[in-house]
Amino acid sequence: MEMLNERRRTVASDAAELAVFEFGPEPGPDVPTLLLVHGYPDDHRVFLPAIRELATTHHVVAYDTRNAGASAVHGPGGDYSLTALVDDVFAVLAESGAEAVNLVGHDWGSIQGWAAVQDPRAAGRISCYTSISGPDLGHFSRWIRRRVRNPRAWPELAGQLLRSWYVGAFLVPVLPEAAWRLFLTRRYERTAKRDVGNDPVRGLALYRSNFRGPRKPAAPVRVTVPVQVVVPLKDPFLAPGLVEGLEAWVDDVTVTRVDGGHWWPATRPAEFAALLRQPGATP
Repeated sequence: MEMLNERRRTVASDAAELAVFEFGPEPGPDVPTLLLVHGYPDDHRVFLPAIRELATTHHVVAYDTRNAGASAVHGPGGDYSLTALVDDVFAVLAESGAEAVNLVGHDWGSIQGWAAVQDPRAAGRISCYTSISGPDLGHFSRWIRRRVRNPRAWPELAGQLLRSWYVGAFLVPVLPEAAWRLFLTRRYERTAKRDVGNDPVRGLALYRSNFRGPRKPAAPVRVTVPVQVVVPLKDPFLAPGLVEGLEAWVDDVTVTRVDGGHWWPATRPAEFAALLRQPGATP
């Protein structure tokens, strides 16, 4: 297998030191830049199989989010709020050397991406966005509320709530840490075929910082950049119907359904890379 030419740097952001990795040629007029943001319980390595495909034609930037991999947060507790995570996205983007990027997010990286494209700093910096298996949190909450009010939609609502059981479980003190350390980490590593170290435990802060207590969803900010939402049809955590209603606040949205599970970018890297190479999928 061809070795990747990896270039590593550290980017400071809000009391965090982010490990950033670059691949492929330097950005330029004929070299588009992809900024890849991973999810939980992964680090940037979840994208390496696809990066091997993409780095021949693209400048690829990936980083370990503040809860994972070689990145670190300074001070007691640490800030893992969505606001801090989005600040991290723009801190990495500012150091990318590219005028504009195609932002690509998976799982929690996709949640961050949705918030990033609604941020005023996205203007002129994010050319397009690819979301995989991670909804906008406000949209998710509004989707749930609409179905609560419509008895005909209760079966669909019940299906998604069952898929989301783990969110409540991760908010329980102590037990999730014990489960990951005792057996879940080994099970995940066998499936993913890579070590994840303490990332599953570190990443519980994402849920505890962003899902505690009832919250009224903020009004959506209109998204004007093109958005492609990839829906793996075998995703055990997210119902395909969650894309309903996106067109109300996203000007240019394309939904692409793929035959795969939640970790489709890692299990089908050639298909993932081919999708990102399609016309209109890069700046």
